[in-house]
Amino acid sequence: MQWRNSANRYGLLTKLLHWLTATLIIGLIWLGWYMVDLSYFDRWYTDALAWHRVLGLVVFGLGVATLGWRLVSPSPAPVATLKPWERVLGTAMHHLLFVMVFTIPLTGYLVSTSAGKSVSVFGWFDVPPLFEVDSGLRDAAIEAHFYLAYTTAVLVAMHAGAALKHQLLDRDGTLARMLWK
Repeated sequence: MQWRNSANRYGLLTKLLHWLTATLIIGLIWLGWYMVDLSYFDRWYTDALAWHRVLGLVVFGLGVATLGWRLVSPSPAPVATLKPWERVLGTAMHHLLFVMVFTIPLTGYLVSTSAGKSVSVFGWFDVPPLFEVDSGLRDAAIEAHFYLAYTTAVLVAMHAGAALKHQLLDRDGTLARMLWK
């Protein structure tokens, strides 16, 4: 399997970035829902929050890497059998997911650093606050983070559903291009 994308198939690095990002996003959604039910004094709260913060930063970094890689190795053209509306919706879905990959970690970062504290990455290094966040911006970031996460859960379900539709109903090879072979 080649590293770079070809005219009709995704390369190894694109697949790796896609599936790692997808797995982390699904894990972060689950972890976020889990954390909402934890009490501040629950023994798992601090660990869950630390993991959520770090994995959110990792997703942001993977988003940057994916966009950079797309400049070096452009995505293959959509399969020829796609209807025009499927191309438009597919492109819109990918753009929305990229927006979420960046905006959710940014809102989480604003919330996490609003007290002027850095975000520790497993104790290896800290990501410092870049500017002071007042309570109004912090509250807006909390609300945005919450609603963007739920929106992302819906978008991920729609994306997976569309991929399954292409595989099981259309049998057009769209999903196969992103699978390991």
